[in-house]
Amino acid sequence: MQTELRNKAKELLAEKKVDLLIGYGPTETGAVGAVFITRPEDCEKLLWNDQCTTNLTVYLKRKEFKKHEKIAIVLKGCDAKALAVLEIEKQLNPENLIAIGMVCNGVLDDPANHGKDDRLAAKCAVCDVHEPPHCDIVIGTPSSQDAKPTAEERYRKLEQIMSLGVEERLEYWKKEFDRCFKCFACRQVCPMCYCDVCVADKNRPVRFDTSATTKGNFAWHIVRAFHLAGRCIGCSACSAACPAGIDLDLLNLSLAKAAEEQFGFRAGLDRETLPLVGTFSQEDSEEFIR
Repeated sequence: MQTELRNKAKELLAEKKVDLLIGYGPTETGAVGAVFITRPEDCEKLLWNDQCTTNLTVYLKRKEFKKHEKIAIVLKGCDAKALAVLEIEKQLNPENLIAIGMVCNGVLDDPANHGKDDRLAAKCAVCDVHEPPHCDIVIGTPSSQDAKPTAEERYRKLEQIMSLGVEERLEYWKKEFDRCFKCFACRQVCPMCYCDVCVADKNRPVRFDTSATTKGNFAWHIVRAFHLAGRCIGCSACSAACPAGIDLDLLNLSLAKAAEEQFGFRAGLDRETLPLVGTFSQEDSEEFIR
């Protein structure tokens, strides 16, 4: 797959079909991260292995990349869902993109990496988009033996915390958020956080404490979770990026579960369905809507 990816990337750049390719490659620290390639001869840098964890769609929201006429981007299945949400929300023009989907059976699946980031590994264990949707090119062959996880399996991670009482859950989140020091890494790695000025940065008026207070931390994480309701595609980039080790997946997953159970909606699975928040249907199960 890596060889095929490199050959396809060379072809796209050599034939001037794109002027920039965003993919995975070695970084200065030696880790695998994002690389930005504009010359065919540099495509040998491209990598495809179980260390390709970054959701590269996060770069498409940055102004410095919007100057390129045509971009190719390498995507896993979960990343491709982000592309669909961004398209629906009119944040990108699909005609300016070539999406290269890589069939993925999970990142960090080498036993030597277990414990390095259990959250990403757990996310991959219940993934049902091994073959990336919405892509112009798909590299790799999905396994016909893969059984898609049930909804119950996809949300099993919530079982432990939802089994707690309200007061116990509040205490759990208080302890978690007390570790937050407002670095905003969760926001920076999220492809769905693309506001020019984030509500957390506004000072006229100040929406919530800008310093890392208990009240301010609760406000930040709860507001961000609601801003992602019906939009989060479950890539787990926020949890993986959090230097304090807060499992932000639990917040996003609980809202995703509510969206699926109450409205039959899952973000990013198709490019036609309008966003959950801001639209309604007579078929919605919530009686108060009618």
